[in-house]
Order: sequence, then C-alpha cells, then structure tokens
Amino acid sequence: MEILTTRRLNRATLARQMLLQRERVDVVTAVERLGGMQAQEARHPFTGLWTRVEGFHREDLHRALHERRVVRATMMRATLHLVSAADYAAFRPTLRPALAAAVTGRGELFAGLDLDRLIPVAHALLRERPRDFTTLRALLQEEFPEADERGLGYAVRTQLPIVMVPTEDRWGFPPVADFTPADVWLGPEPAGRPVEELVLRYLAAFGPATAADAQTWSGVKGLRAVLDGLRPRLRVFRDERGRELFDLPDAPRPDEDVPAPARFLPDFDNLVLAHADRTRLMAEEHRGRVTTRNLRVRATFLWDGSVRGTWQVERRRGAAVLRMTPFEPLSGTAVSELTQEGEALLGSVEPDAATLEVRFEDT
Repeated sequence: MEILTTRRLNRATLARQMLLQRERVDVVTAVERLGGMQAQEARHPFTGLWTRVEGFHREDLHRALHERRVVRATMMRATLHLVSAADYAAFRPTLRPALAAAVTGRGELFAGLDLDRLIPVAHALLRERPRDFTTLRALLQEEFPEADERGLGYAVRTQLPIVMVPTEDRWGFPPVADFTPADVWLGPEPAGRPVEELVLRYLAAFGPATAADAQTWSGVKGLRAVLDGLRPRLRVFRDERGRELFDLPDAPRPDEDVPAPARFLPDFDNLVLAHADRTRLMAEEHRGRVTTRNLRVRATFLWDGSVRGTWQVERRRGAAVLRMTPFEPLSGTAVSELTQEGEALLGSVEPDAATLEVRFEDT
C-alpha cells in the first residue's frame, strides 16, 4: 500500500482547496468545491474566496446570496456555514441525526422542553416574517416560560432548517441578522442524499483522509463503516504513522515539491478545521495558538503550504494595518512574498483606506 508523506498530504489538500493557485471559477462552484465555508462571522467567507478565486469581487458573493444560489445556515458541526443552495437541499437532511445529537448532548439546556411543540411554533413565527434570534427567543419565551432561553435558541438553530436573510450590508449580513425558514427561502425540503455522498464530497475537498478526519469535519459519527462500504470505489493509502487514508481515485495528489504560494486564510477557515490530525497543515505545537480556549479560530497565513502564524487587520481612521505574528522567524523570501500578498489583501478588505501597511510582530 502506497505511503503518502505529510508534505504530500499537504499539497493534495491545498490543491483541492484552491490554494496552490487561484482558479477562475464562479462563486457557487467555488463554495461547492471547498465543501462549504465556515461562516461564524459574515465577513470571513469574502476573504476565503478572495484568497482562492481569481478575480473575485465582493459583489460576486453578494449577488449569489441575494439570488438564493448560496445560503448561510447551520450545517456541519452544528455551526454556521456558507453553502450552495443545492448542497443545502442535498445535505441538510443528511446532517439531521448529527444536529439532533447536538441537542441531546446538552440536556441541561433542554430540560422540560418539548421539541415536538417548539419547532412548529418557531417555524410559524419565522414564516410570518423574518426575525433575529433576540426577537425570536423573546417570543418563544412567552410560549415556553419554563424553558431556558439559550436552550430555545440553540434548539431552533439546530433542529429547524432556517437560513439567514442577506441584506445590502458590506459583508452581506448585519451583525444581528434575520432568519427565515428554508422552505420559504428555497422551497420544500427534499429527501436528501445518502451519507455516502456527503463523505465523497468531503474527500473531494479535503482528502486523502481518515474516518476520524471526516467525522471531525462533518460532526457525523460512525463514518468508518461508511468508508469501509465505499472501499471498492476509493483509493486507499497509509500515512507515515501507518493510518489508513481514503481518497477518490482521480483526485489531485501533486508531488510534494510543487510550490505553494503565500496565502492568507480568514478566521474559522475550514482548511484548519477539517481534519482530526492537522499536522499536514501545521506543527502540533502551534495548534493551541490557532484555536483559543474559547474555541475561536484565528486568521492564519500560509508559507510553503504550512500555517506559519496568525494575522489581523486594524483600521484607524484612514489607515489600514495588517499585523502578522509568525510562530517562528521567517526567511527574507517569506517576508517579501507575504508582504506583497498582504498588501493585496488589505486592498481587498479595506478598499477605501488612504494608506496600507504590513507589519510583522515579534515571534
């Protein structure tokens, strides 16, 4: 059985995530090829697409959202994602058992709450008009006075298919967005696709990967049995630690010496969240510097294909500053290429800034 080195796994994943070179694809195709984009905050997918798609403009994603070809909704890992409308219809039903488990696993929030009563009430309130969750929770509290307010909100987010309503705000949504039922926005929910199709889509976006990797990305348990059932349709490899890796037969697996350019990833980017073992992307000792104790996932930059540090943009009056904090000292070539890419990033996310500056903080 062929062994894939860590560096070869790195290049395979970067190729599928459009990080070896920017690609000329439309927004919907890009979002589907990426396996969806985590969208805890509205602005992050804009950066994620800019760093991957040749000629991307903010208006491209705005248009796709307003034309209902892309939606922002609770999906994998019971977190907000940007997905195509087609993938939402196909895979939201597939994720239903995992989303149900998100509720049963937090019993203290849902003590005494009758979900069979709650969901129709919430659906009716949102069907009446789109509402933000502060408003919705207050209305639900009137109907369910004994229920925990946080439990009401979390149950609706995970158990009722709902999507965020886009606006003309800069990043497509206001900080407090309205929600509407998915069947109002997109039409009646279809039966959904088998879980095998979800796993194949994962491998297309993030493979080669283990069953544990696929479960980490999706939040769905029991995927080892699913992959075993798919084995005749897949290529099987081993990593340098002897673990089985599954992959699509014709998926790209570039040589490990293929160059990987400087790239910037937004907060919560799926690239750094989609594997149980993330050593193909970063040294294990750096993992805690990317994911904080309160589970925030910082924006990162890549050099030679690996996560080498974090970044943030500060805006003061007319000046925009990109601050990079490397995990270790960088070579002169890395500093030069990251600076050039960083200046382009600033021009994208802060187009009205009078001055742009890239700074490297002490390691």
